[in-house]
Amino acid sequence: MRAALWFLALFGIAAAIALFAGNNQGTVTLFWPPYRVDLSLNLVLLLLALLFFTLHTALRALAALFAIPGQAKRWRSQYQERAMHMALLDALSHLVGGRFIRARKAAELALARESALSQGSDVPAHCARLRVLSHLLAAESAQALQDQAAREMHFQAAMEQAGRRDAQETRDAVQMRGARWALEDRDAAAALHWIDQLPQGAGRRTIALRLRLEAARLGRKTVLALETARLLAKHRAFSEEASLGILRSLALELIGSAHDAAQLRAAWSQLDPKERGMPEVAVQAAQRLLSLSGEVEASREWLLPTWERMVKQRDGLTDGQRLELVRVLESGFALAGGAPEPAWLTRIEMAQLANPRDAALQYLAGISCMRLQLWGKAQQLLTQSLSMLQDPGLQRNAWRALAELAERRDDAEAAIQAWRNAAKR
Repeated sequence: MRAALWFLALFGIAAAIALFAGNNQGTVTLFWPPYRVDLSLNLVLLLLALLFFTLHTALRALAALFAIPGQAKRWRSQYQERAMHMALLDALSHLVGGRFIRARKAAELALARESALSQGSDVPAHCARLRVLSHLLAAESAQALQDQAAREMHFQAAMEQAGRRDAQETRDAVQMRGARWALEDRDAAAALHWIDQLPQGAGRRTIALRLRLEAARLGRKTVLALETARLLAKHRAFSEEASLGILRSLALELIGSAHDAAQLRAAWSQLDPKERGMPEVAVQAAQRLLSLSGEVEASREWLLPTWERMVKQRDGLTDGQRLELVRVLESGFALAGGAPEPAWLTRIEMAQLANPRDAALQYLAGISCMRLQLWGKAQQLLTQSLSMLQDPGLQRNAWRALAELAERRDDAEAAIQAWRNAAKR
């Protein structure tokens, strides 16, 4: 349709020209004394058109001729810029490919090309950022080659360039790389320094939080590491299982770093309810509190969520966790004044009655009855638990308890046999 319209327009123009030129009787007379020249109007118009076309072509030719030096300069600038970008791409590809010497040379070549380009008047706006990236690539290559002097030189140059107004977008990247290199050098203080220098928004990015977590763990700053791990878990930087594992290990580390009961209580107060409910954390905290101060009631209070989890959820605890919980409660029973309170005795009896085939609960109920001087019931529960107990430690303790009960009722033969059975375990 468009072509048909063009043809119609061309036919109309041709018809108009034919009508105007065919019947045009006009003349143009030029007087140049003593001469006179008569020309038709059509010829004059044609000559004017040819003159305009000739002058236009001549002017364009002159403009192109005078533009040759500028074009040559732009071509040289474009050539340097392409060579600079090619060197930067070579440095990146060599670095990823593990050819660190080549990567370093290519990054230095990119810097040389950029320096030559900056000496001209046509300087690209992104040259500052390109210098930062080139220095970073060279520093990364030097770090891989264990050349710390070259790394520091390029790193300081990158920091200097990143401070420019047109390259501030790269400053966060430079500081993060500085933190990463400090971690590789096992310098936790320097790594935390670079991370703390980040802006607030950049410091809450996942990569920055990961670096902070590594630096805090390396520097034995358990509280900081635990807070950072909570943020990472909130941002779902790890899988749920991995997050629980990290939080568990940090909580255990915090509990293990306490040297007295006051420090332990302070460490326990810094844990979240979710962390306090972890069986390994609660058991270790309670065991350490018993060993440091013998505070039986506080240790049982810490163990209560884990106990309820074991009783209410069939698969709430593993077999190993159940045994550790029983051992810690038994340790509390063995201390002076550590006999179970009525509330705990009720909990233990109800759990044992609800799970009569649970050997660990039968054993714990027997020990609690023994500490409360319920000798007959204790002997019955301990004897029943022996046929089901699989843990050698609990079997040995059960035989020892039976030996003590036999000595109390002056049954020397049963006591000797029980002590022998305990020694075999």
